[in-house]
Amino acid sequence: MISVRTQMRTDLRQTAIALIASCAGLATTTAGFAAPRFDGTWSVSIVTTKGDCIASYRYPMKIANGVLANGGDIAIDVSGKVAPTGAVIVKVSHGDTSAIGSGRLAGNAGGGSWHTTSCSGAWTAERRSL
Repeated sequence: MISVRTQMRTDLRQTAIALIASCAGLATTTAGFAAPRFDGTWSVSIVTTKGDCIASYRYPMKIANGVLANGGDIAIDVSGKVAPTGAVIVKVSHGDTSAIGSGRLAGNAGGGSWHTTSCSGAWTAERRSL
């Protein structure tokens, strides 16, 4: 009886280890081919349609492994992600002002909307480099 229990525990342990290893492999494979799809430097054009914010503005953004980052020289904080489907969510802030944006990228272009507490508008993006 003791040897049967010991064997069952060993089998269960090996099965659990194999399951964990295969799930970890699947997770890294999925992230590995999906995220870089949109990597590169993007030129983002922002247009205000409501409120008294700057009428229009163009700024570079970088995407690395699906993570958005500041691609320019102005000290702004950028946080956000691009999903494997191209769905984008981003927060851009400078001092006590921040804007939230969402939208979608497809191939080398994309677009969406953004808003602050007092303004809102649209954005478009074009990939400039990989």
